[in-house]
Amino acid sequence: MKKLAVIGAGQMGLGIAQVGAQAGYNVLMYDVCREALENATASIIMNLEKGIKRGKLTTIEKETALSHLRTTTLIEDIAGSELVIESVPEIVKLKLEVYQKIGEVCGPDVYIATNTSSQSITELAGGVMRPELFAGMHFFNPVHSMKLVELIKGMETSEETVVIIKNVAQDMGKEVVEVNESPGFVTSRMNALIGNEAFHMLEEGVASARDIDKAIKLGLNHPMGPFEMIDLVGLDTRLRTMEYLQATLGERFRPSILHRKYVLAGRLGKKVGKGVYEYGNES
Repeated sequence: MKKLAVIGAGQMGLGIAQVGAQAGYNVLMYDVCREALENATASIIMNLEKGIKRGKLTTIEKETALSHLRTTTLIEDIAGSELVIESVPEIVKLKLEVYQKIGEVCGPDVYIATNTSSQSITELAGGVMRPELFAGMHFFNPVHSMKLVELIKGMETSEETVVIIKNVAQDMGKEVVEVNESPGFVTSRMNALIGNEAFHMLEEGVASARDIDKAIKLGLNHPMGPFEMIDLVGLDTRLRTMEYLQATLGERFRPSILHRKYVLAGRLGKKVGKGVYEYGNES
């Protein structure tokens, strides 16, 4: 397997495209927006240049990776891809529309993986021609430096599909954990609870956001505090995850009122320059 398509040029999509190209796959990154593709390519180049400065790769390795990467706004161009990794927003209707287009262009025999962080793999697989060739491939942000991939099996996912997708993830330098069908998998369920409790504590005046983050990092040895993580992921994205987990797993996942207020106020995280924290020109 050498031909890989990535659907979506957002933060996760560009990261998946980057590690795929670095692993030697011929990667085609698709998005409906040309500007998004241009910004994604610029981010990939910046990530690779940072890797050179840190001594983690050479200039030749950077150029080789970039030679394996192409972009397109034409969905027809993904024809011939052996594996398509979908990385679009956590909206089931949108994902199902994408799978229909993939099927029309690539035919029934293409392997499809979704980078969803919480949605049901079995439900999403209902939108593809061959659900046995469909699985979850949950990467973590930033993709080029985070080592984990959750490989999620739906009810119909074949063992052959599991082996193939696991091999791709390992080629990308990732450690893989296999997870059976369950809303939120392992990491999203835990992160949702930690982040939600952090919002409750902030709302109750237990401590400031910075001190809550500091306590979790220094006291529990987490690399990021819960608010830093939520700002990175996106408050709107996390809210959709919470709402889905509440609907499927119960009231313990009900999003905090303060979290909803931040989203209503447009404080969506680093991508817009303000979330729990403000980022000035970092957006």
